[in-house]
Amino acid sequence: MRPHAVHAVIAVKSLDRAKSRLAEHLRPPQRARLVLAMLADTVRAAAAVPAIASVTVVTPDPLVAELARSRGAMVHPEPVAQRSHSDPDKLNTALDSAAAALRRRHGPVDLLALQADLPALRPDELAAMFTAAPPATRSLVVDHAGSGTAALLAPAGIALRPRFGPGSARRHIGDGAAALGGDWPGLRLDVDTAADLDRALLLGAGTDTRALLCDIGWPHSVHQPVPRVC
Repeated sequence: MRPHAVHAVIAVKSLDRAKSRLAEHLRPPQRARLVLAMLADTVRAAAAVPAIASVTVVTPDPLVAELARSRGAMVHPEPVAQRSHSDPDKLNTALDSAAAALRRRHGPVDLLALQADLPALRPDELAAMFTAAPPATRSLVVDHAGSGTAALLAPAGIALRPRFGPGSARRHIGDGAAALGGDWPGLRLDVDTAADLDRALLLGAGTDTRALLCDIGWPHSVHQPVPRVC
């Protein structure tokens, strides 16, 4: 158990930009529904961890905000800011804004930046991450692809300094964060491709993601056998 409560922050883009790498398999409305389903499962898993005191979703999208509130998460509006070369999709600006708001409200609490598309996440994986994380420096969980960041933890009194985007694991490590080596397949499995969705099903995707995939008749054109969704 960490000495401070952890406050989780999840940033979600507008649904009209959702999961473009799945365009070959899913139509835009289906991709938007998938984003919402995976977010619901991610929020549910995070909220079930005793050390997590709150979950905040930062987003410009009203449907994402509605879903987040319905699952007990707080919503922080995405800041209005000019896009920059270093943060083209405003993800890191959004996370920084929500992190600052949480510390203004709660004091020098631990902060966890979590990806929104972790449908196979298990609460015990996050709890184990907190146990493994060093108490005085930022730490991260590298995603299953080996280049991205599934989760970034900043202890109380240390700035979050998110560097999400392509190659974020290397950037976070270069900025002083420690990579954690735990066996946490659900925590590491952020979903970008059809193969990622299949892996999530094999691991045991959450109820919202499974219900959505059942409804849309997944899988489409997948190459490896996966369990029946329905």
